[in-house]
Amino acid sequence: MGILEKIADIEQEISRTQKNKATEHHLGLLKGKLAKYRAELLDVSTGGAKGEGFDVLKSGDARVALIGFPSVGKSTLLSKLTGTTSEVASYEFTTLTCIPGKFMYQGANIQILDLPGIIQGASEGKGRGKQVISTARTSDMILMMLDSTKSHAQRAQLEKELETVGIRLNRKIPDIYYKVKKGGGVSYNPIVKQSYLTEKLVTEILHQYRVFNAEVLVRQDVTVDEFIDVIVGNRIYLPCLYVYNKIDEITIEQVDKIAREDNTLVVSVEQDLNLDELKEQIWKRLNLLRIYTKRASEYPDFDEGLILRSGATVETACHSIHRSLVDDFKYAAVWGTSTKHNPQRVGAQHKLENEDVIQIFKK
Repeated sequence: MGILEKIADIEQEISRTQKNKATEHHLGLLKGKLAKYRAELLDVSTGGAKGEGFDVLKSGDARVALIGFPSVGKSTLLSKLTGTTSEVASYEFTTLTCIPGKFMYQGANIQILDLPGIIQGASEGKGRGKQVISTARTSDMILMMLDSTKSHAQRAQLEKELETVGIRLNRKIPDIYYKVKKGGGVSYNPIVKQSYLTEKLVTEILHQYRVFNAEVLVRQDVTVDEFIDVIVGNRIYLPCLYVYNKIDEITIEQVDKIAREDNTLVVSVEQDLNLDELKEQIWKRLNLLRIYTKRASEYPDFDEGLILRSGATVETACHSIHRSLVDDFKYAAVWGTSTKHNPQRVGAQHKLENEDVIQIFKK
């Protein structure tokens, strides 16, 4: 029996098992097996050659993967945002390879990849889904494009495909400390009360993965699936913006209903409606910082800036300016929201915030 058949059997057993307190332990073990087989399937699917047109060099300050079913307007959007020509037609599967493009916003150079339309079952190898999803895992953000004139089920189908291959959308990494040891058995220590995990269930799930000695410290109430994600260890947590296209073809009431959903934006690519807001939302979800620099006795250069990741420190900024600057670093003067007063003298580990101004002093 192949991996796909084993996965199907377990999914069928999970679906027909009544969910209650008495079956929680059994369902937890089934989910552990299911995740194990899916991880094996993912290892197979992502190994070897990536396929023609998919080995795209990551460049710019961030990468956005444009994902959606065929003919939802992804290629047209890429052309409007970046000026990159991606073949457009009224029939499905126009785009057969990964088409990269770039656009500038807030000083950031953002790479956007138009991936071929994926279909239901892509994670099992249908179409070119494996290459599409493999490329998506290398991105900093998912832009899921949907057709507002079609069933809302399209969103759930795409989420399921990404979930199956270990991509978690708009979720944080579970606050669990997990370390495999050489001996001592399984040490399970929940800091807060757990609604789903028990010591017995944690131990048996670990045994499924042939882990017999480990330390597990759970700092929040987590589900069995979240615990398994930590054990498997190959999960990718990405922000996702759901973009509903073709709003010029539905009623105002329908547009209003869709627009009120979380992490959602409504647009019409053909009519150029809301594309400026789309760029703004991409910027916000990438969580980038624009930091300005200044020299002594000079005004900051507000035309140019450093683009850094959220959580960046003064040391990070030094590396971005020149890799040898850290060796000569003495202190920095910072103006902005990250300081208590302006300017503030700070060290290398001071965390910067968006639009801070920094001046570096060397030894």
